Amino acid sequence: MRTTIDLPEDVFRAVKMRAVQQGSSLKELITNYVRLGLSDPSGSGVASERHRRPPPVAIRKNSDRAPSRALSNKQLNKLLEDEEVERVLKLSAKPDERT
Repeated sequence: MRTTIDLPEDVFRAVKMRAVQQGSSLKELITNYVRLGLSDPSGSGVASERHRRPPPVAIRKNSDRAPSRALSNKQLNKLLEDEEVERVLKLSAKPDERT
């Protein structure tokens, strides 16, 4: 089901970064967060330790190649900011200048 929610900018960026770090989509990550919150019997919104899942493990698709080097949070943030800047520039370009 599709819905729209408004998140504070800092929360959205944090969730977006976490999705990149875990190699999952934003939709998957937010769905997991909502499920964890709903699984809390106290209704406090904080899942108990027994309900938490272990962090994902990177599995190489090509075992003959070394795994990619991990990026720092600063490097990931820079990549995301560069993508956003590129999108804004494309949207603000005149229609005949867009590629």
